[in-house]
Amino acid sequence: MSARDQILARLRATAITTMPTLPDVAAWFDAHGRNENSTQRAARLRTALEAVKTEVHDVTHANWATVLLAIAASKGLRHLLIGSATPHGTELAAQAPETLQIVHYDQPIDVWQDQLFDGIDAALTLARGAVAETGSLILWPSPSEPRLMSLVPSLHFVLLDVDRIHADFHSAMQSEGWAAGMPTNALLICGPSKTADIQQTLAYGAHGPRELVVLLRQASGVLS
Repeated sequence: MSARDQILARLRATAITTMPTLPDVAAWFDAHGRNENSTQRAARLRTALEAVKTEVHDVTHANWATVLLAIAASKGLRHLLIGSATPHGTELAAQAPETLQIVHYDQPIDVWQDQLFDGIDAALTLARGAVAETGSLILWPSPSEPRLMSLVPSLHFVLLDVDRIHADFHSAMQSEGWAAGMPTNALLICGPSKTADIQQTLAYGAHGPRELVVLLRQASGVLS
């Protein structure tokens, strides 16, 4: 018997007399959580995002597309990537001017990767939610809005409904039932892509979008 087999045999022969007591995670968060309403959570998220050079705009269900298109025009964008058959993408495409080419992510990446990497200025994705505590946006990639949409274009638009902002990560997982199933990539985005060299010189866009624009959409359709 090899040394490895001997070690494994001893481990397997050792009986566990008592199971360790698992920490009560939910109770800890209940005791330490903030008593905030949705407006306060949105304000805390905004502060965290803006601290890392994220552009945040308050919008409504009626005007979010208009606001996004105005931002696109001010930045001189020529192409905007949207998901395939998404309600928000369809709404935006219906209002887009001729000067902005709407590109649908509706074919395999190997067919059009050159265009994606060299010919797309920006992309729009819908956030599943957000975490106020860490200033994180939660993205849930799908066949309609693949991971590359938030990774490749230089500018990333994120549409976030305010009532989907959670106080902390535990609240997000519990409220949304993450234990019931997750995608291959569940993303937490805390700002534009950034990195720093040994001299601590911060650079944006090194391995992802250099600009992040978040549209905070009010649930009531009326700005507070």
